[in-house]
Amino acid sequence: MARSTLTDTTPLPADDPQLFELDAAGLADRWTEAMHRSPIGSEAMTGADRRAQALGVPGVALMEQAGTAVAAVVRAIAERTERWGSGPILVLCGPGNNGGDGFVAARRLARLGARVVVAFVASEARPTGSSTGPNWDRLAAEPNVERIHAPTQREVAVLANGIGKASVVVDALLGTGVHGALREPIRSAVELAREARAAGVPVVAVDTPTSVDLTSGEPSDPVVRADATITFHRPKTGLETKVGAALAGRVFVAPIGIPAEADRG
Repeated sequence: MARSTLTDTTPLPADDPQLFELDAAGLADRWTEAMHRSPIGSEAMTGADRRAQALGVPGVALMEQAGTAVAAVVRAIAERTERWGSGPILVLCGPGNNGGDGFVAARRLARLGARVVVAFVASEARPTGSSTGPNWDRLAAEPNVERIHAPTQREVAVLANGIGKASVVVDALLGTGVHGALREPIRSAVELAREARAAGVPVVAVDTPTSVDLTSGEPSDPVVRADATITFHRPKTGLETKVGAALAGRVFVAPIGIPAEADRG
């Protein structure tokens, strides 16, 4: 199929009443226009996001769309592997917008009836972003969500107890490439995701598996190997390289409401 232009008429994830009824194939079909756009790298995606906000699309709205799409993919993967409801969904969230997408996904999954454990993997006590902070705070009111702050390697290690009983692990740690060695506690969280996958738990990455560069596809070490990756707006060049594709697993591309005039890819 030829690459499409930015003319998507598909309902955005948070506005799609049928989204959580779709399996993985149905989600790929629903988002086919976005999935067949020409790919871009990390800097181009950051520019499109900033221009969208300059044009009046709030960052919190983009995050809501992205996190809802993540939740739909996680639910579909859990259903396909017959793990939905078999154990808690563990969402590993970093301090940036990638983690914010994870917070939204956690809220959406909890309201679908899933038990969700959200680990905020960062030294700071609370996310400071204008969109991430409020989405972390909102989880306090969700009865199906357990929030955990993991500021050091020790707290992350506690999460490893019984990791094989998780239904899915969501990697929402870092959404861009990493230069040099990973720092703690992110490094231990990546190792935890690797341990979970080795135990047979599906891993779903948000935007890119942590440590895989969205532009080049080159990984740092350690790196998350995902069963599925959900990225946004356009395919990413790094996930179409041989190495990036192998680490990303099945890739979904969801529209999140970036207008055509903000897009230069």
